[in-house]
Amino acid sequence: MAADPASELFLQFSRNKLLEQYWPRLRKAVELLSEEQIWWRPNDASNSIANLILHLNGNVWQWLVASFDRLEDRRDRPSEFNATGDLTAADLLARLGATIDEAAKVLARLTHDELLATWHIQGYTVTGLAAVYQVVEHFGLHYGQIVYITKMQEGRDLGFYSELSKTGRAPGGSV
Repeated sequence: MAADPASELFLQFSRNKLLEQYWPRLRKAVELLSEEQIWWRPNDASNSIANLILHLNGNVWQWLVASFDRLEDRRDRPSEFNATGDLTAADLLARLGATIDEAAKVLARLTHDELLATWHIQGYTVTGLAAVYQVVEHFGLHYGQIVYITKMQEGRDLGFYSELSKTGRAPGGSV
């Protein structure tokens, strides 16, 4: 655990966003879709949900697991975007789920010193704080794309903020 309150609050917030908010909602959105829908691309310049899941898996593994656990970085980033339908939604979610489980272990044990240390990841020199923030922010960005694509294909609200409709803060659709 981190040794100071600010580090612990940062890690707690990061774990909550990644593990309790983004990941379960991403999983729920993907589980609504067919295999054809997860591999659908609106155009050649865009990625499918499946490509985004492969990309998130590579990013979380590289930036959190491999870096902080000092493992060899074997990420093949181009393959994340070049894949075209060879994995099922269940396979993709299982793969990302296993990586999320490993990332959770890292986030549970990171220290204040590791957060302030310098790390070399994907050609960048960053602090541990920046690496954790990059993963959470990056995951949130692509999670949002996945939710948007799901809503576009399904034409329905996913109910992620339904509790707000009871307060009057989110009348109508709530994501």
